[in-house]
Amino acid sequence: MELVNEILGYDVVATLGHGARSTIYAVKDKDDQVYALKRVVKESAHDQRFIDQAICEHEVASQLHHPTLRRSLKLIKQRALIRTSEVFVLMELVDGQSLEQRRPDDLTELCQLCQQVADGLGHMHGKGLVHADIKPNNIMVTEGQRVKIIDFGQSCPTGTVKQRIQGTPDYIAPEQVLRREITPRTDIFNFGASMYWLFTGHHVPTLIPKGEPGMLVRQDDSRKPPHQLNDQVTPALSQLVMHCLEAEPHRRPTNMREIHDRLDLAITQISRRRNSDSTVLGMVEDQDTGGDGDFI
Repeated sequence: MELVNEILGYDVVATLGHGARSTIYAVKDKDDQVYALKRVVKESAHDQRFIDQAICEHEVASQLHHPTLRRSLKLIKQRALIRTSEVFVLMELVDGQSLEQRRPDDLTELCQLCQQVADGLGHMHGKGLVHADIKPNNIMVTEGQRVKIIDFGQSCPTGTVKQRIQGTPDYIAPEQVLRREITPRTDIFNFGASMYWLFTGHHVPTLIPKGEPGMLVRQDDSRKPPHQLNDQVTPALSQLVMHCLEAEPHRRPTNMREIHDRLDLAITQISRRRNSDSTVLGMVEDQDTGGDGDFI
C-alpha cells in the first residue's frame, strides 16, 4: 500500500478509511489545524458517479451551518486533459463512532441522539435540501454524545427525481426505488428505518431486499412494530417509528419538528415506566425482607 506523507500542502496524520475509489485522510495544515480530506480518483468512465458524489457532498455541506451537520470547507479538482480525474474534499474531522459501530443500549440515550438527528435534518430541509441516505452508518457520535450527520453524496434539492435508484437497501424509501420525487419525507422514511434498527436490532423490510439488487418486492404489511421485538420500547416510540415507515409519503409525519416532539413524549413514557418498575421492585424487596414489619 502506498504511503502518503503530504497532499496539497497538508501533512497526512493518518489514513481513516477507504471507499469506492476514495480514501479519507486525517490531515494537518501549517497552523496545526486537523481536518478530514477525502480523495476520489476516477480510473474509468464508470467512476464518474463517484466524482459527481464527491462534488455533490461539498456543494451541499458547504451550504449547511448546524452543529449536527459535518461541514465541508474546500473542493479541489485535478484535471487530466479537459476532464476532472481526481477531486479532494476538505472537511471537518469528526472524532467518534457511527451508530452502526456502537449502538447504545439505553433507550433514553438513543431517543436523545435521534432528536439531534431530527434537528440536523430539519435544518437541511429548511434550506430546501434532502439528505437521501440517512442510516446508522452516516450518524456519528462523539465522546460528548454529540451527533454529526455525514455523507451528503446522495443529497439533493427537494423535488428531485433521480435518474437511477440511489439509497441503501435496508433503509431505502419506496419513492427512491420507484424513482419518484425525493422530499423531506424521504428522509423521514430513511430515519424511521434507522430508528427501527436502533431500537430493535432488526432491519425493516423495504422494496429492495439486501443482497438482491434490482429485485423489487412488495413491502411486508405484517412487519412487526418495534415494541413486539423489544419490550422496552414504549407505545409512543413504536407508533412514531411505524408512522415514519408509511409507504405513502403524505401519510408520514409532517416534519422533523414533529418527530423531535414525539421523541420527547417517548422519553417521558420511558421514564415513567422505569419509575413504575422501580416502585414495584422496591415493594417486592420490602416484602422479601420484611420491610418495616408490615409483611411477614
